[in-house]
Amino acid sequence: MNPSTDVSLPAPMSCLRSSEGRPVPLLGVSLSGEVLGGAARLVVRQRYRNEERRPIEAIYTFPLPSEASIAGFAMECAGRRLEGEVKEREEAFRAYDEAISTGHGAALLDEERRNVFTASVGNLLPGEETVVEVALVQALKADEGALRLMVPTLVAPRYIPGAPQGDRTGHGAEEPTDAVPDADRISPEIARVDYGITVDIVFDLGRDVAIESPSHAIEVRREEGHRQRVSLRNDRAALDRDIVLLAAGAPGVQAGLVCDRRPGEEGTFALTVVPDLFDAKRAAARRDVVFVVDVSGSMQGESIDQAKRALRLCLRHLAEGDRFGVIAFSNDFRAMNPSLAPFTQRTLEAADAFVEGLVASGGTEMLNPLLAAVGMLGETDRDRVVVLLTDGQVGNEAEIVDGVAALGKGVRVYTFGIGTNVSELLVNDLARRTQGAAEFIHPGERIDEKVTAQFARATAVRVTGIEARFEGVDVGELAPAELPALIDGEPWVLYGRYEQPGMGRVELRGSLRGERFHLTVPVELAAEASRHGLEALWAGARVRELEESERGLSGKRAEAMRKRIVDLAVRHRVASKHASFVVIERRTGDRRAHGQPEARPVPVSPPAGWGMSSRRGPVAPAAAFAAMPMSVGGPMTGGPVVMRARAAAPAPMAVDDERSARLEPAPAARGGLLSRAKQLFQPSAAAGSARVAAPAGAVARGRPGGAQYGSGPGAPPPPAPGAAPGGAEPRGPRLERVFEEQLASGLWERGEPTDLGRLTSTALCLAACHEQGIDSAHPIYGAQVAKAVEALCALAASLLQGGGADREVAAALSAAYLVASGRRLRARVHDVASAAASEAVRAVAGELGDAGALRRRVEALRGA
Repeated sequence: MNPSTDVSLPAPMSCLRSSEGRPVPLLGVSLSGEVLGGAARLVVRQRYRNEERRPIEAIYTFPLPSEASIAGFAMECAGRRLEGEVKEREEAFRAYDEAISTGHGAALLDEERRNVFTASVGNLLPGEETVVEVALVQALKADEGALRLMVPTLVAPRYIPGAPQGDRTGHGAEEPTDAVPDADRISPEIARVDYGITVDIVFDLGRDVAIESPSHAIEVRREEGHRQRVSLRNDRAALDRDIVLLAAGAPGVQAGLVCDRRPGEEGTFALTVVPDLFDAKRAAARRDVVFVVDVSGSMQGESIDQAKRALRLCLRHLAEGDRFGVIAFSNDFRAMNPSLAPFTQRTLEAADAFVEGLVASGGTEMLNPLLAAVGMLGETDRDRVVVLLTDGQVGNEAEIVDGVAALGKGVRVYTFGIGTNVSELLVNDLARRTQGAAEFIHPGERIDEKVTAQFARATAVRVTGIEARFEGVDVGELAPAELPALIDGEPWVLYGRYEQPGMGRVELRGSLRGERFHLTVPVELAAEASRHGLEALWAGARVRELEESERGLSGKRAEAMRKRIVDLAVRHRVASKHASFVVIERRTGDRRAHGQPEARPVPVSPPAGWGMSSRRGPVAPAAAFAAMPMSVGGPMTGGPVVMRARAAAPAPMAVDDERSARLEPAPAARGGLLSRAKQLFQPSAAAGSARVAAPAGAVARGRPGGAQYGSGPGAPPPPAPGAAPGGAEPRGPRLERVFEEQLASGLWERGEPTDLGRLTSTALCLAACHEQGIDSAHPIYGAQVAKAVEALCALAASLLQGGGADREVAAALSAAYLVASGRRLRARVHDVASAAASEAVRAVAGELGDAGALRRRVEALRGA
């Protein structure tokens, strides 16, 4: 890889200074790299300059993706490039400290958390510049054809629970506590800084893709073949939010096996399986779901508004027969009801009122509400799910993950990371440890798309208790060793090592809804193959798993595990909390420093979108989070149930004056439901989209929430009907309102509150969906359309037993079939029609292949 040398803009003549009045040594950061296939190889470069008259030590705490493997560390100074090496953490520090104490130059990279690192650059000489480089490799996920790359840019302030305890070992703003002993190593000073970040990333995915960013304004330059180079439109940006890049139209994850091996050496493989577990004869399992929403002070601003909207959408994807609860937390936590409530129209309305009253304020005591949520899910014969909506800014991530995983055996946690600076570590670890799934929602992205995808995972068929048995080949050190569930349609990846090439097979065994499951996959371990970064991906996954196992050990077993982790990290050159990168610059003559350099911690920017930083003036310190009062309320049936976690003294706090614009109700339309539904479905003037042809070398300009569409073979199509380009709102708020009126049953009710009235209303709404190209496979509204079809079929069957509504039922089944895209839904409509005693309804079964005939039946219903 040839990383960008454009690290940042030159330092201004009047340099940035810290809160103590000293110059800040960090001039800027650059992010460069390549996205090839399903992986990204990235380089983060940090440029330092000493503006003082004596040597200094720059100390910068910064984030990296929690799922990435840190595979390289280097330093450039005085015209030389020096590669770092991995050593046991204390050994690395001793090497660094000895070099600094004897006048040499050195750099150290410590892992504080899997997503938080500290770079120390010692003996920066007056007027001299040094560049530190961190290389990483990360597997990316393709979801519905969109490849997502997300890179965090700052360690945001977080709530630190517990009482002060222990000695300081870092330069952070927080004091160590009994709950977070490393608080002083993960809490950099917050200040208004001038340094920024530049971006230079090449996408080469073997086909034309549409690259967009919901987080930043970008430029996309087409190069030779399918290569596209992405940069920021304004050259550099503040390090105050995640950098998110989406490649729409990217190829999906392919099943199979890939290897990396040099002759005579041990090799690495990655096995990918994409299971098809659909069975039309099996009914969906009933679910118990508890929604847990973060309303702490760190959620102020856009985050709380997004969380409330996402929660309302989640509720509408439940089905009758499901049970649910809602818990909101900050310093304390409140439950809508003390126990699970059946999902009905009445409880849906009560939940909407509870959610509407949520206000962001207070600390982030997350453990107790999550344990309470798990405690509500007691019946093991039902599908048990916790949905967490949070920005994940807490200091005790490990305690939370361990506690929930230990108490909630069999409970899956599905996490939504909300906002611009989500802690990947908490969001991903909770999902992974409980075999759930994680989604990240960045301002400007479609929340409804994310919610739909998440609930598809929550309800998907899965094979649990997976065991892998290899035959004909000898493999070892699988990662993960505890195999995750196979989920219908989702890529399942297993890494491993091998010494001898050969051919064989792997048998995957497990349990599918109480029955035995078996799948055989052929494997060929290559004698020679090159897949750059595969070894680092395996080693990083293996290290993470061993570190998780270490938390449950003590004494000699813990020490043995620690040595095993260090050995693995050193041999394969990856970072770990027990192994650090260190690089030494041996100096002579005038470049050799004398005396101990003064430490200069680098302050970081306030996070974007937080209420605490939206006003001009001083920024509230991170410690303010520990003392913010809670203000959660709103109407709810029977009043809220309040559980106290611990008392906290109030502290002054800046409040965000800016609020997201609220949607006004659409005016009632004359002419009944059909005319109103058709009015709501009409596209707004701004909703149109066009395919843009961009010749090679041209610059396609992106914007937050915007999309760019290529032309020619392999170019991604324009947005689906009803969807706006690049995550913008579809046809304004109108289409969304139709689905917000959907009842808990999945039906619509406009006019007569009778079964026949609901049948007719639902049929006409589904007909309007069909006219707009929205069916059960729609990426946003498909789940709600499918729910409506199921409910309509059940209601139609019930009405047929009573008789007298043949014409309406026939038209309703016709509308249902027009929007049913899957074989299961279409079979359901066919079964209801063919089982009817009425010839008029049975005739529909013979017309299901004739869309024109079905539409004529619906038109007849409209004219009635």
